[in-house]
Amino acid sequence: MSRTSRKVEILHAASKIVSEKGIFNLTLEAVALEAGISKGGLLYHFPSKEELVKGMVEHLANNYREKIAGNAEMDPVEKGKWIRAYVDVTFNQVYANKDMHSGLLAAKAVNSELLDPIRDLYAEWQESIEDDGIDPVKATIIRLATDGIWLAELFDIYHIGDEKKETVYKTLKEWVNE
Repeated sequence: MSRTSRKVEILHAASKIVSEKGIFNLTLEAVALEAGISKGGLLYHFPSKEELVKGMVEHLANNYREKIAGNAEMDPVEKGKWIRAYVDVTFNQVYANKDMHSGLLAAKAVNSELLDPIRDLYAEWQESIEDDGIDPVKATIIRLATDGIWLAELFDIYHIGDEKKETVYKTLKEWVNE
């Protein structure tokens, strides 16, 4: 098995623990057990809990960076391509293992500076979105609405239901294209 896929397996194991058992149960021992490796094997890839959480955040950030950039690049319509890509990825192409989002919660609990890769990514996206050929305030409102739905589901606060979610998605896309 490649080193990269082993690291991703470890990140998934850590995310599963946070998602199912809570941040306070995220220990190196628990992650090693969940990943089916020795603690030494885990420490080879992630020498501390902080490095593990940092890896979770960076992995998630890189995944979304690639997806959104790829969608924007493939969009034949220049005007609004970044905000369209952002909405499409957030609504339709989320990380396959939803537990991975728990890395953000872990980062906030362990050391909020570990969220810097996501903060940096949001700053990049916001700049691209505001320079996307549509009204920057409108683009920001669309991004914030998209984030609101994602965060409500991440924190398991409220799920608007598939039908309404689809209607909101279509409405946001219409606003981008106006």
